[in-house]
Amino acid sequence: MALIVQKFGGTSVGSIERIEAVADLVVKTRQQGHQVVVVLSAMSGETNRLINLAKQIDTRPSSRELDVLISTGEQVSVSLLAMAIIKRGHSAVSLLADQVNILTDNMFGKARIAEVAATRLKHELEHNRIAIIAGFQGRDVEGNITTLGRGGTDTSAVEIAAAIKADECQIYTDVDGVYTTDPRVEPNARRMSQVTFAEMLELASLGAKVLHIRSVEAAGKHNVPLRVLSSFNPDEGTLISFEENDMPSKVVSGIAFNRDECLIKVQGVPTGTQYLSKILKLFAENGIEIDMINQVNHNFEKIDYAFTVHSNDYLQALELLSEDQAQLSAQNVSGLQAVAKVSAVGMGMKSHSGVASLFFDALAQENINVVLVSTSEIKISVLIDEKYLELAVRALHKAFLTENG
Repeated sequence: MALIVQKFGGTSVGSIERIEAVADLVVKTRQQGHQVVVVLSAMSGETNRLINLAKQIDTRPSSRELDVLISTGEQVSVSLLAMAIIKRGHSAVSLLADQVNILTDNMFGKARIAEVAATRLKHELEHNRIAIIAGFQGRDVEGNITTLGRGGTDTSAVEIAAAIKADECQIYTDVDGVYTTDPRVEPNARRMSQVTFAEMLELASLGAKVLHIRSVEAAGKHNVPLRVLSSFNPDEGTLISFEENDMPSKVVSGIAFNRDECLIKVQGVPTGTQYLSKILKLFAENGIEIDMINQVNHNFEKIDYAFTVHSNDYLQALELLSEDQAQLSAQNVSGLQAVAKVSAVGMGMKSHSGVASLFFDALAQENINVVLVSTSEIKISVLIDEKYLELAVRALHKAFLTENG
């Protein structure tokens, strides 16, 4: 008998019919002799509906009050699923974040989980009840409701799995696993039966939407086995493996992309790392995460910096830098929104030469210019004009992942 945490996203519980189908899946797992803890998102579209209500009151609503509002979505879905499971003759109980003692920091809208106290969950499991927990939310030390941001329910599920030492955390979604790239962009994309944790971390951070990066980070931190499956057509899905030796040798495993990137340029800054330090500190103090960084030295007298930030943070980042332009001694601060990032990821890149040459040759053949470049041991990322994104994805997939490509 295994202890399994099953997470279901918004589309999986998007209607009463879907909730009934999820109840059947959970009960089937229970009938196989496993203990089950379920973590749910709000019903599809519900969080956006609540945000729109808030913006009818105030275009920039209080972040604390917004968290109070949008956290109600999960309360609806967990109670409905509990009813459906009870109707099927099994004992179930719905639980909110404060009832499970999911403690977070106080960064409203993008809080991070500090601790999950497993006492209540263990009690429910000992009494043979299926615990159904509201994902995406927590409480800070002052008892305020917090939410975890996009993909927060994935993170909730992994942290809960770690707290109760689950054998596996299953992420049920509207896709049936992790693909070599988005099949909606490249029809030749293939599902991977396994992918390494390191590759999944890169893919998630670079824009692959199937798993949020925080959940993958948490899985790595706590050594929680992950599996991505479809709630519509459940099968074996994709296993996120920690054993590189078990993986087939492939130079590149996947092509990821992200449309939610914006470019910010700070030009004509005096030499000296103290200016870069000021910029980074300014972003950190305001909770703005930087992705790619590039600098160009002009005869060791002036430096141009280029940063990419999430599109949600673009206007705030540009405003902060413009206000501090004089303190930074910068000649100009500007931005560009019509950009996107595309990346190739693969463990095999560590031991194969010529990957970069093939990568840039594939882009060059399509006359796609590159704005920024970022590399690591197992990835190459470039920032390009957004209008060429899908063309770039198809070109790179053909070069690395299509048979005889």
